[in-house]
Amino acid sequence: MTKRGKTSNKKTSSASTKELFELAESWFQQRGWKAFPFQKKSWKAFLQGKNGLLNAPTGSGKTYALWFPIVLHYIKNNPEYQTKHKRGLKAIWITPLRALSQEIKQAAERVAEDLDTQLTIGIRTGDTSQKERASQKRNMPDLLITTPESLQLLLASKGYDKTFKDCSAIVIDEWHELLGTKRGVQIELALSRLKTISPNIRIWGISATIGNLEQAREVLLGTNSHAFHNSLLIKASINKKIKVQSIIPDQMETFPWRGHLGIHLLDEVIPIIKNSKTTLLFTNTRSQCEIWFQKILEKYPEFAGEMAMHHGSVNKETRLWVEQAIRNESLKAVVCTSSLDLGVDFAPVETIIQIGGPKGVARFLQRAGRSGHQPGKESVIYFLPTHAIELIEASALQQAVQKNTVEDRIPYLNSFDVLVQYLTTLAVSDGFYPKDIYPEVKNTFCYQALQEEEWQWVLNFITIGSQSLQSYDDYKKVEIEADGRFKVNNRGIAMRHRLQIGTIVSDAVLNVKYLKGGYIGSIEEFFISKLTPGDVFTFAGRNLELVRIKNMQVLVRKSSKRTSKVPSWMGGRLTLTSQMSELLRNELYKASPSMQESVGDKKSVSRELKALSHIFKQQSKESIIPGPDQFLIETFKTKEGYHAIFYPFEGRFVHEALGSLLAYRISLLSPITFSIAFNDYGFELLSDQEVDMQQVIDNDLFTTRYLHQDLQKSLNATEMAKRKFRDIAVISGLVFIGYPDKMLKTKHLQSSSQLLFDVFRDYEPENLLFKQSFTETFEHQLEEGRLQLALERIATQEIVWKPCQYTTPFSFPIITDRLREKLSSEKLEDRVKRMAALLLKKK
Repeated sequence: MTKRGKTSNKKTSSASTKELFELAESWFQQRGWKAFPFQKKSWKAFLQGKNGLLNAPTGSGKTYALWFPIVLHYIKNNPEYQTKHKRGLKAIWITPLRALSQEIKQAAERVAEDLDTQLTIGIRTGDTSQKERASQKRNMPDLLITTPESLQLLLASKGYDKTFKDCSAIVIDEWHELLGTKRGVQIELALSRLKTISPNIRIWGISATIGNLEQAREVLLGTNSHAFHNSLLIKASINKKIKVQSIIPDQMETFPWRGHLGIHLLDEVIPIIKNSKTTLLFTNTRSQCEIWFQKILEKYPEFAGEMAMHHGSVNKETRLWVEQAIRNESLKAVVCTSSLDLGVDFAPVETIIQIGGPKGVARFLQRAGRSGHQPGKESVIYFLPTHAIELIEASALQQAVQKNTVEDRIPYLNSFDVLVQYLTTLAVSDGFYPKDIYPEVKNTFCYQALQEEEWQWVLNFITIGSQSLQSYDDYKKVEIEADGRFKVNNRGIAMRHRLQIGTIVSDAVLNVKYLKGGYIGSIEEFFISKLTPGDVFTFAGRNLELVRIKNMQVLVRKSSKRTSKVPSWMGGRLTLTSQMSELLRNELYKASPSMQESVGDKKSVSRELKALSHIFKQQSKESIIPGPDQFLIETFKTKEGYHAIFYPFEGRFVHEALGSLLAYRISLLSPITFSIAFNDYGFELLSDQEVDMQQVIDNDLFTTRYLHQDLQKSLNATEMAKRKFRDIAVISGLVFIGYPDKMLKTKHLQSSSQLLFDVFRDYEPENLLFKQSFTETFEHQLEEGRLQLALERIATQEIVWKPCQYTTPFSFPIITDRLREKLSSEKLEDRVKRMAALLLKKK
């Protein structure tokens, strides 16, 4: 990059588009860069007053594609911009991750200063101090970088219309991360309001890897809105080269199991780290992140001081320090989770290592894009399997990179809990008239099918509670004033509402602190509640002894004990996406005899599949490797009982639902109870009596008929909906989670929401929030649509039942996963070694 210098500005009464473009291009030239066609296209469209969605890979200069035209638009409309500056909010930049805000701010400031403007840039997130927020309220920056939650908080402040009235642009960064979440719905609602307050506002989204781009634009801009009809989709035709390199061990067990192989490959990872300036090691879970950090330092203490850890529960100061240290290349390696997935601009990162299957193509490409994070640079990502069969995932990911296959993100529809929260937000600030807000809400994608009676129900809900709660004043939050305005006049209600704005509902989070002071980070209550004083756990790269829990704080001291418990977080269970499942099946089929005969070309088989040849050989000996037209079921008996293993290769969520469905349907044929285990490849039904598998096949138990009813009965859908309702109750404000220093304990939160759930079930089954809990359980948690497609696929395949003598290589990871829930890691490792040795001896 060339040395920064000021860009000379031409004084014009009102600069033409050509002159404005010259300003931007000369800025790029001074840096030795050349503007990409997609950047110029975005500038042009924005200056013409259009809205749009920009699709470009990570590290291709997306920030400059949209911040530049905002600045140029300002210059065009303010010819005396160098001497006279009109203060006030001109643009909003929404980012889903706080970690990205600093990066965007630096890029924006660079342009604003070099073009001699007096534009100011500010950040407003959960990390922003109270003092800074108060200062912003008095004097808004020209560009505000904020999160979906903080934008809603601004809508909850008095006179928000004056704040936004001169805003000319809003940019939603990383739209693919928000689409298909309730945070995305929050954005849809906020935009519906901003379009009215500032009719000339230009709305732009930035999205990296996503399958349904056209739909993503529709959700962003609203189905029937003028904004959508005056918009375009701009694709950056940058061919990002991605090289996937698997770390394949010299020796692999014939009986692979999860978690064992990963750490055993530690010695293979060290040379990669040593040969790179900076390496990011991506893990799928925070607990895995903690384990890898500890194990590397134990074995290679020379990395102390050169290695750090980054995940969402580590405190803010440490996270910012790590991000800065990556930028200035003072760290050799960082073990991280998805907290570093997104567009933080780390130009110097040379190498990425993915530990374990990323479960989704988009997530994998996003992470790969962190290396060679500059236009034209090749991204290299090493794939380290945590068990042998994950090498099939590595092979499938290479196919995805070649074919450019990326997942769709499915948007939410009719999220009544978010609508209730939003209307209360408007009532807290200046109040609202339903006749004005209803058409705005109807024009969003999420609420396009909202019926008049449903709208009326929501209005009744915020004013008198629901039908069955009318006698409780706590639920009467919004008052209807004489002129028909809906308004919150109670200061206590307003304060509690502001504290609870947002749609991310997690377990209660406790702060971890040393006894003598010093904040380390935050941890979920459900993990810490299982510990007793004196227990040692690993957190933020340290072994800590629990002293006591007091006032929502976990007080600890350092421990020198070698053994410890590793925290698990609720978000740690990822599942294969549908695209990933299909790619995985297609790779696996290549190892089946039928495909090998038809292909005949050994070159089309990846080195990963070749490395698994001894496992495939053993699998073929004991059972079969299914081909594209086969569905495999294996049965065998051990000391534990009768095992039946099914292999749909559809991801753990679908397998959880399908396992329960099948167990229920089998029990209708003859009374029998099962314990169910599942992973991303298949599921196991274990019983103390033998199942007549021929009867299962003959009775067509994989049928899609009565799917919804059978699922409800098999899974105790009511219990699952109860858990889902807890989140809905929090988002809609039915349950108050407490003040920052006095958060409600999870069990209290759960019991309050369960009480309400039971009231609605018994007295008000038509309650929209109650009904929503079931809709979300089936659509989002159980992926009912995907389960239906899986069953339809199985219906076209030949069901191959293989009665086996022993555990097979394919079934081994599923069985050991079940044992994992019962045994400590040391006992599990010993048990698995004994099982594998016994099986090898028998063969």
